[in-house]
Amino acid sequence: MRASPVERAIPPPTRDLAKLAAAAARSTACPLYRNATQTVWGEGPEDTEVVLVGEQPGDAEDRAGRPFVGPAGRLLDRALAEAGLPRDRCWVTNAVKHFKWTARGARRIHARPTSREIAACRPWLEAELASLSGRVLVCLGATAAAEVVGPKVRVTRDRGTLLRSPLAKRTLVTIHPSAILRAPDETARRLEYGRFVADLAVVARVARAPVRHAPRSASR
Repeated sequence: MRASPVERAIPPPTRDLAKLAAAAARSTACPLYRNATQTVWGEGPEDTEVVLVGEQPGDAEDRAGRPFVGPAGRLLDRALAEAGLPRDRCWVTNAVKHFKWTARGARRIHARPTSREIAACRPWLEAELASLSGRVLVCLGATAAAEVVGPKVRVTRDRGTLLRSPLAKRTLVTIHPSAILRAPDETARRLEYGRFVADLAVVARVARAPVRHAPRSASR
């Protein structure tokens, strides 16, 4: 049986981020809106040089209506500061604008969005990025990396290196901060956190200085 076509969001023809956010809040293209508390749009300075894209809001973000405000967000804030790139200089958002979850008792547990759900939300990400002046796009985790760079990208192989992508001339992929929180022990967490800060430090250097060489494409 052939799958039904993906219903894609249709953003209004504007680069006004406030108007885009309001339109996204009314969108029903992706069925995830039915179980989410609210749409979680990106936030930060519109004249930013750095845009960070994660997978989707989590439980804390869904309740607050803001991206990266839970445990992973606090870890991201600390890593950005150590890398010399304070969060208030960045635009922070997600590829999917609603929280997908499954119930486990009284808890809401993150569930990975499907390719159809990601595709339905992609026009919002494209409109959002087109409205920003960011010079460097940072993909946090495999879902964001695949959505921005393409399905052949591999975080473990390509992390920390500037790549070209359809949505940005300078793109860097790294792990999602939640992966650090899931590390099996404190030693592993310290190691992954150090590598994460090093990846973000690459972004900080690029944001401060002009790029002299064209970034390479992701391996295909």
